[in-house]
Amino acid sequence: MEAVGGAAEERWASLCNCVVNFLLEEKYHLTALELLQELQEDGRHAQALRLRSFFSDPAFFPPDLVARASSSPPGADPQSLLEEKIAAEEKLALTEYDLRLAKEDLTCLKLELQKQQESSPDNTIDASAHEGFNQQDQRDVKISALGPLKDNERKDLNCAVKEYLLLAGYRLAAMTFIEEVLDQDLDVWTNSSACVPDALRRYYYQYLSSTTEAAEEKISILRENEALKKDSERLYAEKDSWMKTSELANNQVAALRKSLDAAHMDIKEKEKMVRDLKQSLDVHRKELNDCRAEITALKMHIEGTQSSKQMPVGDTDVFSTQLNANSMGEAAALINEHENLKGTESITIKLVSAAALTEDTRKDHKNTESTIEGSPDSEAPVPCSTAGGGGYGTSGYESGTDTSPEGISVNGTQHGAGNSQGNSGSISVYVSEDKVNTEIVESPSIHKSSYKMALETIKIVSDALPKIVPYVLINHREELLPLIICAIERHPDSDVRDSLTHTLFNLIKRPDGQQRRIIMDACVELATSVGEMRTETELLPQCWEQINHQYEERRLLVAQSCGELAIYVRPEIRDSLILSIVQQLVEDSATVVREAATHNLALLLPLFPNMDKYYKVEELLFQLVRDPSGVVVDVALRELVPAVVGWGGKLDQILRVLLSHILASAQRCPSVSGVEGTIDSHLRVLGEQERWTIEVLLRMLTELLPFIHQKAIETCPSVDPSENYISESSLKLYATGETEWSAFEWMHTECLPDLIKLACLLPAKEDSLRTVITKYLLAVSGRYGKDYLEHIMLPVFLIAAGDIDSGDFIYFPLSIQSKVRGFRPKTSVAEKIAIICVLPLLLSGILGSPSSRQQLEEYLRKLLIQNTKDGSFSMHHTAEIIDAIRFLCIFEEHHGVIFHILWEMVVSSDTNLKTSAAALLKALVPYVGVKVASTHVLPALITLGSDQNSAVKYASIDALGAVAQHFKSDMVVDKIHIQMDAFLEDGSHEATISVIRALAVAVPHSTDRLREYLLTKIFRLTSAPPTENNVERRRERANVFCEALRALDATDLPASSVRDLLLPSIQNLLKDVDALDPAHKEALEVIGRERSGGTLESIGKAMGAHLGIATSVSSFFGESSLLGKKEGGEQHDPAAASVPPQVGLQTQQENTRFGRIMRGGFGDMLRGKAKGGDEPS
Repeated sequence: MEAVGGAAEERWASLCNCVVNFLLEEKYHLTALELLQELQEDGRHAQALRLRSFFSDPAFFPPDLVARASSSPPGADPQSLLEEKIAAEEKLALTEYDLRLAKEDLTCLKLELQKQQESSPDNTIDASAHEGFNQQDQRDVKISALGPLKDNERKDLNCAVKEYLLLAGYRLAAMTFIEEVLDQDLDVWTNSSACVPDALRRYYYQYLSSTTEAAEEKISILRENEALKKDSERLYAEKDSWMKTSELANNQVAALRKSLDAAHMDIKEKEKMVRDLKQSLDVHRKELNDCRAEITALKMHIEGTQSSKQMPVGDTDVFSTQLNANSMGEAAALINEHENLKGTESITIKLVSAAALTEDTRKDHKNTESTIEGSPDSEAPVPCSTAGGGGYGTSGYESGTDTSPEGISVNGTQHGAGNSQGNSGSISVYVSEDKVNTEIVESPSIHKSSYKMALETIKIVSDALPKIVPYVLINHREELLPLIICAIERHPDSDVRDSLTHTLFNLIKRPDGQQRRIIMDACVELATSVGEMRTETELLPQCWEQINHQYEERRLLVAQSCGELAIYVRPEIRDSLILSIVQQLVEDSATVVREAATHNLALLLPLFPNMDKYYKVEELLFQLVRDPSGVVVDVALRELVPAVVGWGGKLDQILRVLLSHILASAQRCPSVSGVEGTIDSHLRVLGEQERWTIEVLLRMLTELLPFIHQKAIETCPSVDPSENYISESSLKLYATGETEWSAFEWMHTECLPDLIKLACLLPAKEDSLRTVITKYLLAVSGRYGKDYLEHIMLPVFLIAAGDIDSGDFIYFPLSIQSKVRGFRPKTSVAEKIAIICVLPLLLSGILGSPSSRQQLEEYLRKLLIQNTKDGSFSMHHTAEIIDAIRFLCIFEEHHGVIFHILWEMVVSSDTNLKTSAAALLKALVPYVGVKVASTHVLPALITLGSDQNSAVKYASIDALGAVAQHFKSDMVVDKIHIQMDAFLEDGSHEATISVIRALAVAVPHSTDRLREYLLTKIFRLTSAPPTENNVERRRERANVFCEALRALDATDLPASSVRDLLLPSIQNLLKDVDALDPAHKEALEVIGRERSGGTLESIGKAMGAHLGIATSVSSFFGESSLLGKKEGGEQHDPAAASVPPQVGLQTQQENTRFGRIMRGGFGDMLRGKAKGGDEPS
C-alpha cells in the first residue's frame, strides 16, 4: 500500500510540475500565483519551489517596482526618503559583492566536481544519467520545436489544466485560471481526441505507473531530489558563512562608529579650548589697551608740565625733583608691563574715549580739571578738540591732550546723543614714539588717578542708568542710548553688562516702529564694537529671553534683531540658535510677529554657511505660505519664496512638494455624495481652511513661474538665452525626441495634469479657486509664448475636456503622446466631470488668452451652435456647457464674444438653440452691468419672449425674473412690466405660473414698484373666479400665489397696499379650501391676523360664515378662542397699560416684521420641501 501511495504521490507531483511549467510558459501569472499560495497551504513546498523562485526573480519582478508600489504617498518626508535611498544603495553594493563572491565559489566548486567525476569509477553511471538527461532535453527541444499551438490544442490543454486543478482541490486557482483565460469557455469541453473519460484516464495512469519509463522517471526524480538536497545543504552552509562575515563587518562598523564619536568629542573639546583661548586673548588685548591709554596719559601730562611756565623757579625745582623721581618709577614700571604684553619696541598708542559724557557730565569734568589745575601737586591738561562732542559707538574715555601736530593726530566721526540713529564713530589719538621715549619719564602720577576716575565714572553711570531710565519721558529715552552703549562696551563686570543690555532691550515698554528702529540701530552699533563672541554671549541671550514676552512689540523687536544681528555672529550660530529663534517666532499668535519673522528669515538665508538646514527651511516656507493671515502669506510669497529658491537651488524639490500639497489638500476633503459611481462622489466639499490652503499654494505656484520659465529657457538646446519665449523651431526640435528637455516637459507632463486633477475635484460653485487656476494658465501662456499655448497647452486641455478630435499632437514626442492621450475621460461619468470642471479652464485659461480671441469665438460657435445642430455631445451636456460659459463671463473682456454668439442663437430658427440662449442669458445676468443688461440682455429676452414656441417663451420668463432680481433701474423695471403684462395677457396657466414664480423670486431684492406690480397682479388673478376644474392645476396655482404672498409679507409694504391688496388676496385664496395646502393655509391666517390688526376678528367671522364652518379663522381668533382670551387679558394688564403707546407700537412692528421674515421658509419646512430651482442660492 505504501508503494502504491508513493507512486500516486509521484504521479501527482509530476502532473503538478507539468501544470506549473504550462502556466509559466503561457504567462498565466495570476493562476500561478494563486496555485503557489494553495501549494504552500497544503504543505507541498517541493512542487512550489519553481513558482517561488519565479516570483522572487528580480529579472521578472524588479525590487524597485515592488518597493514603489508599497511606498509612501507623494509628499512624504524628503529626508527619510533620502536616507532610505542611501541605505538601499549600500545594501545593493554589499549584495552585488556577495553575489560576485558566490559566483566565484560556484565556479570553483564546479571545477572540483568535474575533476572528481573524471577520476571516480562511477563515470559510466553518471554518463548514462547525463545521456538520459540529454535525451530528455532533446525530447523537450523537439516538442517545443513543433511550432505554435493551434486554437483547439490550446483549448484542450487549458481544459486539462482546469480539470487537474479541480481534481487536486485547488478551486481558487481553477477559478482564477477560468477568469484569466478570456477568449475560451473552459466550462464546456467539446468531444475531441484529448477529451478522455475518467475511467480510461485511471487505466492510463495505472499503465504508466507499471512501465519501464515510469520507473526510470522515478529514479531520475530521486537522483534530482538528492542533488537538490546536497545543493540546499551547501547553500545553507554558505549562508552561515555569510552571516558570520556580516556579523564581523557589523562589529567593525560599530568599532568605527565608536572611534568616530570619540573623534567628534575630541573636536568639540578642541573647539571649546579655542573659544577659551580667544576669550583669554580678548582679556589680554583689553589689558594691553588699558596700558596704552595709561602711558598716553602720562606722556600728555609730561608735555603739559613742560609747557607750563607760570610756576616760581624755586617751586619748580622742588616740584621737578619730586616729579622726576615719581615719574621715573611709574614710567619704568609701565614700560616693563607694556613690553611684557606687546613684545615690541615701537610704541604707537591709540586712545579711544571710554564714554561720551552728556553736557552736565562734561561740565563736572571741567570743574574737576580746574580744581586739579589749581592744586600745587598737579598740572592742567590741555583739552583735545574734535569735530563732535562724543558718540555712542566709542571706546576709551575723554581726556585732555596736547594738540601739537607733531605729537598727536586726531581723526574720527562722532555724533551727539541727540542723533540716536546716527552712525558709529571713534576718536583715535596717535603719539609719536620719539616724544614718548624722551618725555614719558616726566608723566605725573595724577593721570593714573584720572584713568581710575574714568572707570569710576563708567561704573557710576552704569549703576545710575537703570534708576534713571524709568523717570525719563518715553519719547526722550533714546537720548540715553549713547551712555548705555558706552557703559555696556567698557564696563568690566559681565553681570552689570547683562543688566544694561536688558535695559537696552526694555528701554521702552511697547516701542513703535520708529522706536524699534532706534533700539535696533543701537544694538547693531554695539555688536559692531564688541565683536562676535560678546554678541553671542550678551545680545543673543536677551533675544531668547524676550521671545515669549507678553507684548507683541517686544517679540517684534526680537524678530527684527534675528535678521540684523546675524552678520555679527559666527556662521554656525546663524543656522542653529538664530534659526531656532525664528522658528519659534513663526509659531507666534500675533500676525505682525509672524510677518516680521518671515521677512527676517528671508534676510537670514544668504548668511547660512551650508545647506544642512534646507529641509527645515522648506518646512517653514510651506508653513508660512499656508498661514491663516493674508499679510504673512503676502510677505512669504514676495520675499521668502524667492529667497529659498535662490539660496537652496532646489526648485524641482519645491515644485514636487507643492503639487503634492495642492492635491492632498483637496483629496482629504469629504465627497459631495457617498454614492459610488456618481458625479458627486468624485467631487469634494472644501472647508474654509482647505480652500484657503489651495488658493495660497496656487499663488505660490504663480510666484515660482518666473523661475520655472527661466530654467526652461536656460536648458533649451536651441533657444538663444536672450530670448524669453519658446519658439516654434524649438518645439519642432523637441518633437523629434532626440534631445532631453526635462525642465520644459515638467509643465505639460506634471504641472498641467495635476492642475487638471485638482479641477476635477472642485464642484461648480468653487469659482474662486477656478479663477486662480485660470490666472496661472494665462500667466504660463504669457511667459512661454503663443506657440507653446497653441501647440502644447491647447491639445492637453482639449483631450482632458473630452474633445479628442480637435487636438493636434505633432509637436509632442512619441513618448509623451501616449501619456497626454491618457488624459482622455474613459467613462460617461468622467466625460461629464471633464465638461463641468475642465471645460471652464479651457475656455477662460487657454482660449481666453489675448492671442486666442478668434479661436475662442470659433470654439464657442462650434460648442453652442454647430454641435447642437449636428446632435453631437453638447446636446446631452447643455447645462454643463452653460455653466462653463457662465464662468467665462466672470472675465469682462469676453462679454463681447459671448453676446455675439448669443444673438446668433436668439435669431436662429432652431428651438433648442433659443431655449439654450434663454438659459444662458439667465446664467449671465449676475455678471453684467446695467448698461449691458439694457442693451443686450433685455432685447434678447424680449425677442425670445415673442417667440411662438411655449418652451422658449417660458424660458425667457425665468431669465426676466433674474434680471428683475439683480437690477433696480427704472428703465429696466418698466421693460419688465411691459413684457410680463404681455405674458399674462396670454391667459394660459403655464404663463401665469411662470410669471408669478419668477417675480416672487425677485421680491427680496427688487424695488417697491415691482412689489406693488406683483401684488396687484396677484389680487386681480385671485379675484377672478377659477376657470379650471382640475384640482391639481388649481393647487399648483394656489401654491405659487401663497409663496409669492409670503415673500411679499417679509418686505416693507405700504399700509394702503396691505389693506387694499394683500389682505383681500389672502381672503380670496382662503375661499378655495380644496386647492390650498394646509401649511400655506396656516401661514396665510397668521399673516392676515398680524397685518389686519383689530379688523381680523370680523374678517375671520365673515370668512367662517361664508364657508359654513365655525373653526379656522373665526374659532382661532374669536372672543372665546385662546388668542382672544390672551388679548383680552392683556388689555386689562396694568403693566401693559403703563407702556407708552409709541414704544409699544414700535416693538409690535419690529416683532411683526421679524415674524414675517422667519415665516419666509416656515411652510417649506412643514411640507419638507427644498427651495425651488428658480430661487437664488
